[in-house]
Amino acid sequence: MTGDATTEDTAELSTVAAQDIARLADVGRAAVSNWRRRFADFPEPVGGSSASPLYSLADVEAWLTRHGRQFRLTPSDRIWQQVRGAVNDLRLDDLVGYLGAFLVFLQRESPRWKALAGQSDSVIAESLTATLVAAVPELPNGLVERVDDAWVAIVRAIGDIADEQGHASLFEFLYDRYLQVHSRRYAGVTPAPLADLMVDLAAVSGGSVFDPACGIGTLILAAHARGAATLHGQEVDESSARLAVVRLLLHDTAAKVVVGDSLRHDAFPDERADAVVSNLPFNERSWGYDELTSDPRWEYGLPPRGEPELAWLQHCLAHAKPGGYVVVTMPAGAASRRAGRRIRANLLRAGALRAVISLSGTSPTTTGPDLWVLRRPIDRALPAHVLMIDASADPAIAASTWRSFLADPGSVPTGPSQSMRIIDLLDDEVDVSPTRYVTPTRTEFDIAQFWQIRTRLGMAAATLADRLPDLAASPAGQVIPMTTIGELTRAGAIVVQQAPHSMVTDAGDVPLLTIEDVRLGRPPSGLTQLASSPILIEEGDVVASIDSREPAVRVTTDAGVALGPGLHLLRIDHARIDPHFLAGFLQAAQSEGPARGPSLLGRADVRRLNVPRMSLAEQREYGETFRQLAAFTDSLRETTSLGASLLRLGLLGLADRSLQPHPRNR
Repeated sequence: MTGDATTEDTAELSTVAAQDIARLADVGRAAVSNWRRRFADFPEPVGGSSASPLYSLADVEAWLTRHGRQFRLTPSDRIWQQVRGAVNDLRLDDLVGYLGAFLVFLQRESPRWKALAGQSDSVIAESLTATLVAAVPELPNGLVERVDDAWVAIVRAIGDIADEQGHASLFEFLYDRYLQVHSRRYAGVTPAPLADLMVDLAAVSGGSVFDPACGIGTLILAAHARGAATLHGQEVDESSARLAVVRLLLHDTAAKVVVGDSLRHDAFPDERADAVVSNLPFNERSWGYDELTSDPRWEYGLPPRGEPELAWLQHCLAHAKPGGYVVVTMPAGAASRRAGRRIRANLLRAGALRAVISLSGTSPTTTGPDLWVLRRPIDRALPAHVLMIDASADPAIAASTWRSFLADPGSVPTGPSQSMRIIDLLDDEVDVSPTRYVTPTRTEFDIAQFWQIRTRLGMAAATLADRLPDLAASPAGQVIPMTTIGELTRAGAIVVQQAPHSMVTDAGDVPLLTIEDVRLGRPPSGLTQLASSPILIEEGDVVASIDSREPAVRVTTDAGVALGPGLHLLRIDHARIDPHFLAGFLQAAQSEGPARGPSLLGRADVRRLNVPRMSLAEQREYGETFRQLAAFTDSLRETTSLGASLLRLGLLGLADRSLQPHPRNR
């Protein structure tokens, strides 16, 4: 094949998953699942797996058009679907990095590409990599030597639209889609607000900036946006480093990024920067303790084997100019762990540690990091104070509080912060956790809420017993035939699915149901991404955790919610199985416990669970009773919650004298 690839040729490479179809048609993924069941002419999968099928983009477009469904497929979308169809997920980073390198080349030498584009695909496949390496010498090694025809077709398509879409904008689109696919691999990517805060604290404007664990370049890009003049970075992962270089070059950022292990093989041993910023890697147990025992970077003490973050921190300080700032993320435990107290004490005595900012609690499902602000000591009077900020409720306060502290370190700061005397921290623990010293914001007592909850508790308690269903004793010696979930599955009455144990649970736009949500009967508290291909719950599904210590079973009423880790989904044929009947016996099996013999918990295999073999009418009778018991459980839980809230408010009201003992109690 010579010349430009035809539209038909490139379309054959394009595939879409269900979440892609939902995004393009601006509907929920549940709607796509519904289309697959309702319409016999919905396209058949052309790849992927049974759990995550892929469809031909051309077939999907034709189907949407035929059924009058509105959809919007931008040129960038079309490129991305070609990318997804050209390689499997394991090679996606190679292709995205390669396309980024091509965009940099195209931005620099557009006429040269126009000349090359007139050649055959085989000529481009053989010569393109060498051309990219020569035109973009900043790229790390590792580009594939020869690309295949599918890659050439994508390169041609990018060449056709890059000027119109914008080179940087087009790559950022591809890069964002790539991160969605590999969300777990890049779960530690620095969020943009955190990156902006870090470079703000480091005062990077006009100076040189270094990031020794730069990942995909987020912090370096943020420093460039804040006016940094010179940028350097090092990253151990070659694919991440290539993505970082491409992003920086497409934003006209003159940065040098080197591939390598910063602690073992420092690529910038003589580099001293005005500011060092880094989202440090946490919990790396094989960081080089044995090889680096006598390393001169350990000015403040040899990092313990189990405290790699203290090695990284000292590496950062070694690369700062005298008076230069270092702003790094640190695990919250690094502020108080006993093993690191000698290094913390030395940092304080030398005046190197200037502030610790707690961000813990900024996510409902994870513990946020701390930010440590340090300054390379210079020959002048040592500071006497360290700033402690609890910014877990509002990270935006950190920058303004830091600036106020710099203006007057000994003053009493406003908000959830405290200026601590260094001498007061140099005790046996050397604990620099902000939450230990910062007084939390006091909750204002709401007397109206107190009386409202008291009234609700009285009403709930008065009606609680009436919610129990009437039950009668069974005839003695009654024998009920049994079956198993496995037999019902083989008969097609039930489909069992299980969510993966490792998936994104705190980022994305899809509500995610957790084990605790099921156990407590509450709405979904997690979040995940469609790109991770979650199992989506439908109305009437039964979800259960067979490994939790307490019963966690629910008949769902909401569609489109993702199934969380550790949960099983049982999708039933409603013409043969009553969902509340099934959920009730699942919960009964969990409630038995190991002491009652071969329970569900003991086997942790939902398919081996025994359930009675009954007609649908009998199932519904049992199911209604189980449903009433579930409603009683919800009422009991609500009553308990109201009681706990009333107790908390009563204690708070008495403590601040908003309430007082009733005269009859005196």
